[in-house]
Amino acid sequence: MTWTISAGGRSYGPYTLEQMRAFQAEGRLAPHSLVARNGAEPVRYASEDPDLAALFPAAATREPQPAGTSQREEGAKPVSFGRDNQTTGERSRFIIIAEMKSGSISALEEEIFRFGAALRFMQQSWILISEVSLNTLRSELIQKLGKIDSLIVIDTTHDKAAWFNFGPESDTKMRRLWQRDTVPAARSSA
Repeated sequence: MTWTISAGGRSYGPYTLEQMRAFQAEGRLAPHSLVARNGAEPVRYASEDPDLAALFPAAATREPQPAGTSQREEGAKPVSFGRDNQTTGERSRFIIIAEMKSGSISALEEEIFRFGAALRFMQQSWILISEVSLNTLRSELIQKLGKIDSLIVIDTTHDKAAWFNFGPESDTKMRRLWQRDTVPAARSSA
């Protein structure tokens, strides 16, 4: 039995079960990694493969949250802005938007695909499913940006956002808007 791993639009392998175990131990194979048996079967998450699922016991015990529900229950106190209280290993859905002015976007895109299943849906915009926290993701991605590039990462699972290089005035306005529980009835020219 062998597997291929799909990352960044490319397939790697074939790898044996022993190699897959080693990748998991090194952190190179995660429950959300896309794999295919013998390189011919449909691609699925590693945690959903019958032979690889045992490598991820925590992923198998988590119950998925029903679509359309929010982590924040009605009446619950909102999480303070900037707090990174995500449980380790919890799968999140991110939207990542960059404005690259200083160089190639390929290094940023490679870094995004390194974190999990991702799709580039516009020129400089991606959807990412990953178990990394919002702050970790932002910190790693800004390493690939130049001084005049900007980035926003939105954690849609936890209703949180982090950004980089928008300037102090925009940063303050974005922070205020993100913390509001309600949207004003009239549009303001922010």
